[in-house]
Amino acid sequence: MGVYYKIGFRLEPQGRSGFAHLFEHMMFQGSAHAPKMQHIKLINSSGGVLNGSTHYDVTNYFESVPSNALERVLWLEADRMRALKVDDENLRNQRDVVKEEVRVNVLNQPYGGFPWLDLPPVAFRNWPTLTIFTATSPISMLPASPTCNPSSKRTTLRTTPCC
Repeated sequence: MGVYYKIGFRLEPQGRSGFAHLFEHMMFQGSAHAPKMQHIKLINSSGGVLNGSTHYDVTNYFESVPSNALERVLWLEADRMRALKVDDENLRNQRDVVKEEVRVNVLNQPYGGFPWLDLPPVAFRNWPTLTIFTATSPISMLPASPTCNPSSKRTTLRTTPCC
C-alpha cells in the first residue's frame, strides 16, 4: 500500500528547508493508538516491509504486506494520519537523525551535493524555494526545537542555526 502527501522540498518556505523530510521521519514516531515503534513492529511481524521518502513534490510512505495484513495497515495509516505523536522529544530526536542523514548521504559523498545543492537552483528557476539545504549552511535550516510564537498562539518551529 502506498500513501502520498502532496508536500515536498519544493513546497517549503524559502529559507526554511528540511520540514518535509523531518515530518517524514515523524510519521514513524507513534500515534494515538500505536506507540513509538509499534507501527514498524506490526508491519514486520506480519512479514512485511515499510519505508518512506521525501521528494521535490511529494512525500510517500509504503507498506508491503501479505493480504491478510491489509486491514491492519489501513488502520495504522489512518491512525497516524489522524493523530500523529508530535512532541518535543520526538522532534529533537528526529531532527538530529535527519541532520545526520544529510551529513552522511549528501555532504560526505563525492558529488553527493550535486543533485541536492547545485542542480535545483539551475533546473527549477521558477521555484526559488526549491533548495533542500543551502550550500553554506546545509544543516542549520532544520528546526532547532519547537518554540511558542506568542503572536499566533500556536507552536511553531524555529529555524535559527542549531549547531
